[in-house]
Amino acid sequence: MSEKEPLPDKLSNDRPKPRQIFLSDVEEPTPKTREVTEAAMPPPYIKPWKMGSLKIFLGAAAGVGKTYAMLEEGQELRAQGIDVAIGYVELHGRKDTERLLEGFEIIPVRKVSYRGTTLEEMDTEAVIIRQPQLVLIDELAHTNAPGSEHEKRYEDIEEILLSGIDVYSTVNIQHLESLNDRVFELTGTRVRETFPDRILDLANEVRMIDLPPEDLRDRIKQGKVYRPEKIQQALEHFFKTANLTVLRELALRETADSVESSAPRKEYREKNEGTPPTANAFVLICVALKEKDARVIRQGWRFAHRLNAPAEVITVWYSDYRSAAQEATIAPLRRLARSLNLPFQELSGDPVEIIIEQARATRATLIVIGESSRKTWRERLFGTFTDKILSKLDGVDIYIVGDPDRQPGDRDFRMQGR
Repeated sequence: MSEKEPLPDKLSNDRPKPRQIFLSDVEEPTPKTREVTEAAMPPPYIKPWKMGSLKIFLGAAAGVGKTYAMLEEGQELRAQGIDVAIGYVELHGRKDTERLLEGFEIIPVRKVSYRGTTLEEMDTEAVIIRQPQLVLIDELAHTNAPGSEHEKRYEDIEEILLSGIDVYSTVNIQHLESLNDRVFELTGTRVRETFPDRILDLANEVRMIDLPPEDLRDRIKQGKVYRPEKIQQALEHFFKTANLTVLRELALRETADSVESSAPRKEYREKNEGTPPTANAFVLICVALKEKDARVIRQGWRFAHRLNAPAEVITVWYSDYRSAAQEATIAPLRRLARSLNLPFQELSGDPVEIIIEQARATRATLIVIGESSRKTWRERLFGTFTDKILSKLDGVDIYIVGDPDRQPGDRDFRMQGR
C-alpha cells in the first residue's frame, strides 16, 4: 500500500459528511453506487489519496466466526508489515477471539452517557487522526448511542473510507435492509437494526463465513456464543435449525450475487471510467400512504439490483393537502428510499393516470406495486387498480407485492403483463 500524507491533529469542520457524497443527488440515479469520483467532492475538501477499500465478513447468524476470521486475517496482514489497528471489536466474552487481539493497537473508544449508563462507541475521529492503513470494525449494522455524530456505525465506516483508510467489518445477513421482510416471513423475527444494501455494494470484497446449522447449535450449547441463561431461549427461537438453514441460504445467495455483479462492473469501470449501461430496463416502484409499503420499496429495489437497472419510487396524493398523520406515514418510506439510493417522487392527481404517465415518461419495463388488503365492490365490477393500468400500457410487467393482512381467498395473481 502506498504511503499517505498525514492528516492534521484535528479534523476540519468543513469536511463533507459521508451522506453528502454517498447519497448525493445525480441526474440519473441507479440502485447501485460503488464509486465516488473526485469531482463529486465539494470544496474545500481535497483528498490527497484514493478512497479506502471495504471488505465485509458476512455470516448467516451470530456465532459463525465472523469476528474471529476478521482478526485472524488482520494478524496475517500485520505480520506482513501492514499497519493494522482495531477501531472496535465486540468480544462477547469469547476467549478464543480475545487471544487474537494480541499485538494489535486498539484505538481508545468514546464514553457516552445515556440515561445513567455509560456506553462505549468507536471514536471515528480518533481512527481518522491515527490513519492506519487498515482498521478492523465489528458489527457494521450497530446503532450508535444517542448523541453520537452518526446514528449508525456504517456511517462511521463511510467517513473512515473517505479519509483513505481501508476497513474490514462484520455483519449478519438478517440485517440487510432489502431482506428485512423476507427474514421476517421466514423466521418470524422482525429485525429492527438494519443497514442499506448500498454498503454491501460499496464493498470491494464480501467473504462468506459459513458454518452448518447443527455445528452452530453445538457451539451455542457449549456456551461459546451466549451466556448460560440465554442458551435455551436462543436454541428454541431464532437459532432453530429451520431458521439457520434459510438464513444460510440467503447469505450464500447474497454472496454469490455480490461476486457475480461486482466483477463485470469493476472491469467495465476500469476500461471505460463509468458504469455499464442497462438493457433498456427501468423499475417503477409505486407506494401508497401505508407503512407496510416499505416491503414494496425493498422488493422493487431487489428487482432493480438484479436487473442492473435504474429505478425510482413514486407516491400519488389526491390533492396538495397533506395531514399530519399522512406526513408521519410517508416519512419512513422517504427515509427507506433514500437509504437505498432510490429517487422518491411525490405527485398529485389521479393515481392510475399519474402512474401511467410516469411509466411512459421513464419507459418503465416493470412496475412494482402493493396489493390491496381486500377488493371493494367497485373493483369487482369495474376491475382492479392493476387492471386499469395494464389496459393502458403495453409491454410493461406488473409485480404485485403481497399484503400479509389480506384474506387468502381474496388474493390476486402476482406477476401480470402483456
